[in-house]
Amino acid sequence: MVARAWGERAEGKKWRPEARGIAKSEAATSRTAGGIEERFVQNEAVSVCLLINRRTRTMRVIDFRAGPSHAKRLFVLKLAKREGIEKVYTLVERDELSTWVKLGFSKEANIPGFYKRSDAFLLGTSVANAMLDDGALLRETLAGDDDDDATAANEPSPAHDRMEKTLVQAKKQVKALLDRLLPPAKLAQVKEAEIHKTLEKSLRTGRALTAFEPFGRDVERRYFQITARNGFDLIASTESQSCFGNSFLELLTAPSTEHERLATISGLRTLCDKLLAEGVVSCFSLSPSDDLALATAFVFNGFRRTGLLVGHMLVAGKRKDAIVWSRKLATPTET
Repeated sequence: MVARAWGERAEGKKWRPEARGIAKSEAATSRTAGGIEERFVQNEAVSVCLLINRRTRTMRVIDFRAGPSHAKRLFVLKLAKREGIEKVYTLVERDELSTWVKLGFSKEANIPGFYKRSDAFLLGTSVANAMLDDGALLRETLAGDDDDDATAANEPSPAHDRMEKTLVQAKKQVKALLDRLLPPAKLAQVKEAEIHKTLEKSLRTGRALTAFEPFGRDVERRYFQITARNGFDLIASTESQSCFGNSFLELLTAPSTEHERLATISGLRTLCDKLLAEGVVSCFSLSPSDDLALATAFVFNGFRRTGLLVGHMLVAGKRKDAIVWSRKLATPTET
């Protein structure tokens, strides 16, 4: 599992469209990089790039052809089911929200300032539930309902209730920590090869929150080692798109002791200060919705909860809901 998650091979096996039930006349290519398999498919019905994460069994859809299409929905869901994918999601600008709601995706989160001066929105769906709901959705799509209220926040659910409880407790703990002295944290950029053993061990023991797989395409990935007294050592990584001025921040493991919690808070602050100094406008991250220590670290450092990705993470073999944490680090200057 580790080798696949780490993605050491630069190229995957050639993907034969005819072996997947797709006509040879379609343009279809595939490659594997950083633990993510990228598939490009173009035909009369769809023009998409699919980012497949086999470790977490999730798939991101990047759509190059705007507009709702039932054929697009069917293609994405059938391919996801065939490949063993459990969660499909997409990230879009505001004007594409209604399109993906019509395709049966739920608005789960937003990332303020993702595109410098505009926000991004995350929409997702469970593959199993989507296949069951397909008939009803087709009728709604054909009806052509343009009601913008469809993009409103999700109705209350057990998953959102758990998130709210974690958030309330985190805010209480932040208040109790305001007078505490945090241990100084040191930050050092390291090469990808230097964290390989640590990543493997964390995946093997079930402590890893991520395998640092790419979130997007054509991005810059950096790795950092955060250290503090009493042997604290944490690997973090950022994925950036300079054209947008955003940064996706990931922590390899969650704190398990009080000292680790305080050091994680301090380390996260140090990393955010570095990103701010580099001119990063928007920063976002994910954490399991039931992890109070991590929630406390993000709230303490000025992150806001901006959504919940249901069933998005896989930690120690268990599927977890993921809180989306966002922070505006700087206000972009006019160009």
